[in-house]
Amino acid sequence: MLLSNEAIEKAREMDLLTYLRIYEPFELVKISSGRYCTRTHDSLKIDKGKWFWWSRGFGGTSALDYLVRVEGWNFRKAVLFLSGSENCQNEKKQAVIQSSRDEHPILSMPEKAGSNERVIKYLKARGIDGSIIDFFIDRGLIYESLPYHNVVFVGKDESGKPAYAAIRGTGEKRFVGEAEGRIKEYAFSFSEGNSEPLHVFESAMDLLSYATILKLRGEDWKKHCYISLGGTAISPQTGLPPALSHFLNSHERSRTIALHLDNDIAGRKYSIKIIEKLDKKYDVVDCPPPQGKDVNDYLLLHSCSKSIDKGDKIK
Repeated sequence: MLLSNEAIEKAREMDLLTYLRIYEPFELVKISSGRYCTRTHDSLKIDKGKWFWWSRGFGGTSALDYLVRVEGWNFRKAVLFLSGSENCQNEKKQAVIQSSRDEHPILSMPEKAGSNERVIKYLKARGIDGSIIDFFIDRGLIYESLPYHNVVFVGKDESGKPAYAAIRGTGEKRFVGEAEGRIKEYAFSFSEGNSEPLHVFESAMDLLSYATILKLRGEDWKKHCYISLGGTAISPQTGLPPALSHFLNSHERSRTIALHLDNDIAGRKYSIKIIEKLDKKYDVVDCPPPQGKDVNDYLLLHSCSKSIDKGDKIK
């Protein structure tokens, strides 16, 4: 079967940095702000949407160029994978997940502090319920890091090993980031309760905020299911955030999804993309916070009262 021009053009759309973040995050090594090299080829530099392999004297702009010229894929296989061919996609995905599991030390987890005192104080100041904070700390899903005393939100894989970490500053200077080597599919989540509905958030902070809101309403927050997405990245192959796609593949009975994404332009566009992708198969409800930019803003606006509006609640 011949490759269509449409498939080739779609394959060329993905840049190398996006490809590595989604499929081979353990290969990315950050050099400085916006500049990376790969773990396998330290002379292959990525900067401003382009890449160049200095030891070999050539480069490119797309992930397609990289797969063909560096990893040695044949052109047809690379196009089929990047344009979303199911068989090729699954083959590569399994290889990437297995490789990431085999090389867990590559996930660069920040060093743990001797206590979580600053993190607890910070999260409480953001309106998060103390018992909910303790619950996640006890599960090893939140801790305080050294040397900057940031809060680290941990995501674990099916075997219970850390595979993802979001990092947030607790000081006056705002800092938000992710650990090197993280796998987006395993972003910070809690899913021991009923998977109906699945509550989806952009950040770990919003997830904890919504759990607090449920508790303030008198509900048992542990009976609900939550995932954070770790930002607004969407996989070109699935058309979904990696964490959401992974959850739905692992929980086939889930049919109702509540999107609690940000109230800004980016968050609204993000919600529309997800709804358009899932609307035919799932009952997707758009539930932005009634007030404020995000769920944490909404919580803080009402933290002095337990009469939080139930307008964003799934009926």
